[in-house]
Amino acid sequence: MIFDSILGLSHLKNHLRNSIHNNRVPHAQLFVGSTGSGTLPMAVAFARELLLYHTTKGRSSSINNLMDQLTHPDLHFVYPINKTTNSSKKPVSKDFISDWRTFLLENPYQTLYDWYTSIGIEKKQGSINVDEAADIVKSLSLKSYEGGPKIMILWCADKMNTAASNKLLKLIEEPPNNTYLILITESPEDILQTIKSRCQRLDFPPLGEADLVDGLLSKFDISEKEALKISQQSDGSFSKAMHLAEHNPDDEMFEKWFITWVRSAFRAKGNKHVVIDLLDWSEDLAKETRETQKRFLNYCILFFRQALLNNYSTKQLVYLSPYDSNFKFEKFSEFISGSNITEIFDVLEEAIFHIERNGNAKMIFSDLSFQLTRFLHKK
Repeated sequence: MIFDSILGLSHLKNHLRNSIHNNRVPHAQLFVGSTGSGTLPMAVAFARELLLYHTTKGRSSSINNLMDQLTHPDLHFVYPINKTTNSSKKPVSKDFISDWRTFLLENPYQTLYDWYTSIGIEKKQGSINVDEAADIVKSLSLKSYEGGPKIMILWCADKMNTAASNKLLKLIEEPPNNTYLILITESPEDILQTIKSRCQRLDFPPLGEADLVDGLLSKFDISEKEALKISQQSDGSFSKAMHLAEHNPDDEMFEKWFITWVRSAFRAKGNKHVVIDLLDWSEDLAKETRETQKRFLNYCILFFRQALLNNYSTKQLVYLSPYDSNFKFEKFSEFISGSNITEIFDVLEEAIFHIERNGNAKMIFSDLSFQLTRFLHKK
């Protein structure tokens, strides 16, 4: 990964280059943005530039070769993990480094769920725990292999638990000489304030349509017109754009769940027997993995947003076209307006919050269903 291979973000590339050449690189940085905005590939490209800048003459070719394979001994990675059938009882990121390199080299814009799937823990939740933190401290206390900087990239730093965060606090505050930490997150609010206050924050904006089109045309065999349509649906995320370009079958499954849900919610008013349908629906959703549940809830937010745009006649922004021809999207949109959309979004986001924190999924979805029924019938 090099700066030129990263989509858009020219202002951030210039900022990072200048910080290196002016010897003003912070020892701890926090890259904040969605996975699809390019936070991870930018961190790797920045690490390459930093290593090249501090290398001795004639070593550039060797460093580039090592970075091309992500095997440079002074570049370290940490990412959320969990136990697998082949791992130890207390695994750390190093145990998955071969999988990580394959995952990252294949596509640096992949999501956390893609990572979980690649190592077989999609039914669990990954974390960065205190054993990992101890390993980070140990790794960075050693001398640099090449005699230059040591760089630690923590992907999804918001997955650090409290014990791990406290363990790393002193290291982030007073890192060894010529040691740099890059924390990457989509959810800065889930990182301890004491950690955030010791990092220089760099915010990554959503990617522009032109950048997304360029990325899609380079990766997929599609027309420019189709690439433009996908880019308009992607909310500035290349991860989402790739998902749409690959026609992920999950969307069709999510749509079925959503339509079943809202139809039951409409029928539930004044009909006690339909409550049983809502409870059955909640029980079925509770059997899915937590990552699938979160992805479905985010899909619901997208569906409601598209319905709102359709109701307010902003047709140029509506791209959703239901697979189910019997579902009347136009009619459904009439029930989504400024009077209930904020409350709908609030309860969906609250449900995601509780799912992430291992709440009882059946209770979460049951409560969500009853609230949705009330909001959909709000005049």
